[in-house]
Amino acid sequence: MTSMIECKQFTGGVASIPREKLRFRPAVYAFIMHEGRLLLLRVPVTQKYTLPGGGVEPGERLEEALRREVREESGLEIATMRLVQVNEDFFYYDPGDRAYHSYYFIYECQPLTFELIADADVDDDTAEKPRWVVADGLSAADFQHSGDVIMDLLHGHSGAASPTAADRTSEKRLNP
Repeated sequence: MTSMIECKQFTGGVASIPREKLRFRPAVYAFIMHEGRLLLLRVPVTQKYTLPGGGVEPGERLEEALRREVREESGLEIATMRLVQVNEDFFYYDPGDRAYHSYYFIYECQPLTFELIADADVDDDTAEKPRWVVADGLSAADFQHSGDVIMDLLHGHSGAASPTAADRTSEKRLNP
């Protein structure tokens, strides 16, 4: 009998997936704050937010993958400050009929550059529209995954909850 694994579905819900269908996928994500705003992208299928990041290529070190992913998805150059979270997840990417057993690493990073690339230049088919988003108005439900973890990081980040009244637009395309 085939062993089944419960996986979170990308579009919501849970799916039972045969163990042998799972692919191992280490991934890295960047938590980048600047002037009370968090760098986020939209997931086209669900319109929820995600941190910049993605899969680690074979032979690639975690921090190298992180810098590559952030550059591809936002155009920013970053300095990696510290590893803040490691999680394990089983997820099913419904649009591509792919299942993953993932370990993902979230790093707090400092931006070295601030101007975001144009939406058309984002090199990713699962994330789009990089924006600096006011941290104050976010909730765990706004995120594709790890919403509780991201909210905990936001609450622990100094300055995350104090944008000025003039800065209260929900998304900003370029550096404030």
